[in-house]
Amino acid sequence: MCVGLGAVSTTFITGVLMTRKGLAKPVGSMTQYDKIRVGRGKDKKYLHYGEIVPLASLDDMVFGAWDVYPANAYESAVEAEVLKAKDIEPVRDELLAIRPMKAAFDRKYASRLDGDNVKDCATRREMVEALREDIRRFKKENDCDRIVVIWAASTEIYVPVDETVHGSLAAFEKALDANDTDRIAPSMCYAYAALLEGAPFIMGAPNTTVDIPAMWELAEKTKMPIAGKDFKTGQTLVKSGFAPIIGTRCLGLNGWFSTNILGNRDGLVLDEPANFHTKEVSKLSTLESILTPEEQPDLYADYYHKVRINYYPPRGDNKEGWDNIDIFGWMGYPMQIKINFLCRDSILAAPLVLDLVLLTDLAARKGRFGTQRFLSFFLKSPMHNYEEGEIPVNHLFKQYVMLKNAIREMGGYEADEEID
Repeated sequence: MCVGLGAVSTTFITGVLMTRKGLAKPVGSMTQYDKIRVGRGKDKKYLHYGEIVPLASLDDMVFGAWDVYPANAYESAVEAEVLKAKDIEPVRDELLAIRPMKAAFDRKYASRLDGDNVKDCATRREMVEALREDIRRFKKENDCDRIVVIWAASTEIYVPVDETVHGSLAAFEKALDANDTDRIAPSMCYAYAALLEGAPFIMGAPNTTVDIPAMWELAEKTKMPIAGKDFKTGQTLVKSGFAPIIGTRCLGLNGWFSTNILGNRDGLVLDEPANFHTKEVSKLSTLESILTPEEQPDLYADYYHKVRINYYPPRGDNKEGWDNIDIFGWMGYPMQIKINFLCRDSILAAPLVLDLVLLTDLAARKGRFGTQRFLSFFLKSPMHNYEEGEIPVNHLFKQYVMLKNAIREMGGYEADEEID
């Protein structure tokens, strides 16, 4: 069940439907393509994830969604202009049948959206109960054994963590009943409802949603996995993979300037400063845990890191990211690196959605609950226990070790790689 039936969700759903018909390939999906070594020495072998652990089949997936706009999945896919008609029309009937339920929405959290397919809820508690009923009804009508809820909607305005509301489940529920609309965002209502209904929840935007102690407590109580936050698709994927090159080579960094142009609905929402700030916090967090001044003060003591996103309608979903990296080498001599990534936002996000859904569902069946740190490979700003001073792992290749070890463990093999 997708929160949001825009470019990302419709690209994901259409791709799965086309793959099931043998008309497309799920390129970019780790669960469908990647192989992991299990065993050592003469017992060593490389297997696909599905050969190691019991992943759900693509044939067993049923799709539902909420959205502020009433357009069905076919209309939304056409409107998004991500996929060509030849990749949509073969599954037209299936897409037409996916009609979004009314969204739990508060316009002050995404003021650039003006859809009217919205629940008539007077309070946050009413929002929660309406969403719980949606999940129960969808599960029954589609004869589903299990539900996974994933947020693929717009970025909300930044909600700072407030210990008096977010610090415990009791405090959160008290604020929920008091209808605290300033500190309980609609996305929190989705997460709360999903967990109470026994559905894992994945946060695909940088919203302050499950990244709070109250939700950690609820996930522990309901024995459900949670994951987040913010799909790691384009520029941050490059950053989390390229920064380790600088660090491993012991080169210095003076500054890293990142800017993007994007013209889809996400770009429109992020054109609002309050919403962009939420994204900025997420994107800025990547570098600081990879190139750390504490470990190498000569190299990373005082670098400047800036991130910008600019709404540019002509590009639609075709995002362009520019990175200017000012480094220095032997005896402090300066050098520069330029990266220009012309990517397709939803084409990169769709396989992440598939992987996150399948792996979170797997984690739930394997009895893993609470924050799923092994899924940080797919996320810009990995959840971590900041109350205990935990530092998130943003280094792409260390994240990959965490992912492989979790797959091994859930498949009954030894988790045999270490993170230095």
